[in-house]
Amino acid sequence: VTITTRLLVSHLSGIRHYEKDITKVKEEKEKANRALKLTKSHQDKEQKEKEGKGIEKTDCVKQKKEHDGETKSRNSKPGRKDKEFEQEEYYLKEKFESVIESLKIFKNDPLFFKPGSQFLYSTYGFTLLSAVVERASGQKFTDYMLKMFRDLDMLSTVLDDNEAMIYNRARCYVYNKKGRLVNAPYVDNSYKWAGGGFLSSVGDLLKFGNALLYSYQAGQFKNRNGKLLPGYLKPGTVAMMWTPVPKTEVSWDRDGKYAMAWAVVEKNQQYGCCRQQRHYASHTGGAVGASSVLLILPEELDPEALGTWPVAPPRGVIVTIICNMQSVSLNSTALKIAREFDKEKRAQ
Repeated sequence: VTITTRLLVSHLSGIRHYEKDITKVKEEKEKANRALKLTKSHQDKEQKEKEGKGIEKTDCVKQKKEHDGETKSRNSKPGRKDKEFEQEEYYLKEKFESVIESLKIFKNDPLFFKPGSQFLYSTYGFTLLSAVVERASGQKFTDYMLKMFRDLDMLSTVLDDNEAMIYNRARCYVYNKKGRLVNAPYVDNSYKWAGGGFLSSVGDLLKFGNALLYSYQAGQFKNRNGKLLPGYLKPGTVAMMWTPVPKTEVSWDRDGKYAMAWAVVEKNQQYGCCRQQRHYASHTGGAVGASSVLLILPEELDPEALGTWPVAPPRGVIVTIICNMQSVSLNSTALKIAREFDKEKRAQ
C-alpha cells in the first residue's frame, strides 16, 4: 500500500491509535454510527411534524431539546471517564532519543484498513509524520519545531520534558476510581512529540491562531498600498488545511469534518431565520492530566470594503482554553465564547 503525508495528516492512513484490537475499534464505530442514525431519524421526524402541523410548536420543542442538550454537555462532570485513557500506551515511561526510534512501537502492526478508505484518529500517524519531517528537513523534529515556535514568537512553548526545569509548569490532575482528584501519573511523551508532546500557554496559542488567521486572510487585503507583510504561510496553504476531506469525521462536533490536522465546520444555512453554521476551524487536545482547545472563527469579510477598512488582518475571534485536568470537553465552551465575542463585534 501507499501512505502519503496527506493521508497521515487527515487520519486516513489506517495506522492504529492506542487501541490494538481492531474488533473493539469497529464496535465503537458501529455504536457511534447507530447513535448518529438515531439522531438523524429524530430530526427527520421533527421535520415531518413541522411540515404537517405548522412551524411554531415544533420549533419551540426543537429549541428546547437543543438547549437541553447544550445544558447537559455544559454540566457534565469534568474528568469524565474516557475509554481512550484506559489504553496502556497512554502511560508509557520509556524515553526515546528520536522520533525514528519511537516508530518501533507500532511499525510492525497491521493496518486497520486500506489507506484512504476510512477515518481513524491516530496519534501514531502523527508520529510517523514527524519522522517524515525529520528526514525531509535533515534535523531532529524537536529542533525543527522549536525553531518554528521561535519564528512565531511562541517563546513559552517547549517540549514536555520531565527532567527540564520549566518555569510556571502546571501540575496535572485526574480523577481516580473513587472519584477523587489526584495527581496525574508520570509519563514520558517522547514517543509522540507531534501528537501531544509540547507544553504551551494560552498566550502562545493565541499567537499561533493569529498567525494562521493572518495568513488565511492576507491575500484578501490587496488594496493597502503594499504595506501588508506576507503571512507565515501562504493564504492558499491555510485554505487547503481548512478544507474538509471526504470520508472524515469529528468526534467533538458532529457538524464538522476533519481537514488537514484541523476540524472544520463549513458555512451553512438551509432556512431563513433558522440555525446558521459559521465557518470555523478548531482542534481539541487530550493528554494525561490535561485538556485543551484552540478555535478560530474568521470574520466574514466584505470584498468591496477590504480596501477601505482601517484595520488589517487578522479579523475574527480566536479562543483557546488550557485545563490541567484530564478528559474535559472544551470545544462547545470555546465555540460559545467565540460566538459571544463575534456578536459584540457585529453590534459595534
